[in-house]
Amino acid sequence: MDWFMGKGRRKDKDCPTPPAEEKQYLCEDYIKERITDADFFKLVSLPPQLDYNEWLATHTMSFFNHVNLMYGVISEYCTSENCPSMGAPGSVQYLWYDDKGKKYKYSAPQYIDYVMTSIQKTITDETVFPTKFDHSFPSGFDNFVKKIHRYLLHVFAHIYHAHYRDMTMLGLHGHLNSVFTHFMVLNMRFDLLEDKDTEVLQDLVTALIKSLPDPNQNDQPTPDLGGDIEVIPSPLEITST
Repeated sequence: MDWFMGKGRRKDKDCPTPPAEEKQYLCEDYIKERITDADFFKLVSLPPQLDYNEWLATHTMSFFNHVNLMYGVISEYCTSENCPSMGAPGSVQYLWYDDKGKKYKYSAPQYIDYVMTSIQKTITDETVFPTKFDHSFPSGFDNFVKKIHRYLLHVFAHIYHAHYRDMTMLGLHGHLNSVFTHFMVLNMRFDLLEDKDTEVLQDLVTALIKSLPDPNQNDQPTPDLGGDIEVIPSPLEITST
C-alpha cells in the first residue's frame, strides 16, 4: 500500500490533558537546555558554491537519522497501550490517508513506523536523492523535502507531547531541543513548512528561537561548511558517556 502524509485532527478542546502530559518542555529551565552553542542561523545558511538541493538533501538525511535515533531510544515507552493514537500537543491527532483518500487512525508506534519506512524508501531512491556524480536531483525536489519534513515534525510533536518526561529521565532533552531548534531554523530559512503544520508546536518554536542569539547582531561571514552538518552528537553517544 502506498502511504501519504498524515493530516492532523483536533479533538474536543475541552478534553483534559493528563498531568503527565502538560507542557513541561515550555518551562524556562528546560527551554535553555541544549547540547551545543552552535549558531543555528549560520549553520543553515547555504555555503558559497554549494548546490541548494544538495544542501537540503544533506540536512534532510541528517535530521532523519537524528530523529530515528531519538525515537529508537524511547520507543520502548511508546507502545500501542501507552500511545493508542498519534497524539500531539493541543489535543491534535495525526491520521493517515491512503491513495484512495480513506483515513486511518493508528497507534503512535504504527504511525511512526510508517513515517520512518516511507522516509527511508525516499532517501534511498537514487532517482530522488542521487548519490552518484552524474545523477541530478529531480524537478521539484524541494517538494519531496517538504513532505519528509512534515513527517519528521509529526514525530517531534509526538515526542514532546507524550515522551518529554522520558527524554528528561534519560537526560536527552537537551539533545531533543538542539535537533528540533536546528530543524526549525532550517525550515524557516528556506520556507519548507507551512504555518498550519508548525502551529502544533509554535509556542515551543517561539520560546526556543527567542533563547538564541539575535542573528541580526552577528555580521560575521558564514563559514564554508562543505556540506557537513553533523555537529550534534547522537543520542547513543550521549547515553554512553
